[in-house]
Amino acid sequence: MPSREPSATEAVVRSLIDRGLTVAAAESLTGGLLTAELTSVPGASAVVLGGAVVYATELKHTLLGVDADLLATEGPVHPEVARQLAAGVRDRLAVAGRRADIGVATTGVAGPDPQGGRPVGTVYVGVASDAGARSIALALTGDRDGIRRQTVVEAVRALAEELGITGV
Repeated sequence: MPSREPSATEAVVRSLIDRGLTVAAAESLTGGLLTAELTSVPGASAVVLGGAVVYATELKHTLLGVDADLLATEGPVHPEVARQLAAGVRDRLAVAGRRADIGVATTGVAGPDPQGGRPVGTVYVGVASDAGARSIALALTGDRDGIRRQTVVEAVRALAEELGITGV
């Protein structure tokens, strides 16, 4: 039986395991889909610390430390919110006093209606590690489910990039 290429998610989880690194996810528009994707890989329990679904804007501040003034001024769909979510989940989902090595976050507008002046498909993925925090701006198309699923794919891709994995 021919061997198959590992999925991007499998490659990310294997790389985390091989390097002894951990990851935590903060999710808004994906509502837990990213954490479910990461934990779908056998052995993920060794590296996925957990996820925080912070769908309500206020929870982004109270649970993960996103700046309240930023949320009040810009709303939850903003590149800096994505960066702060990733950094916040990395710090707050600590195990035995050790924070996650990588935090990943999703925020955006899945639809069906625009939010805060941002059109449907406006999405930001945040990634935070010892190398710093960054966000990736996405302009996605499709229906609500499609945008949410594309966001998961892009978040996994961002993790692969953070880990230096090519070809996924």
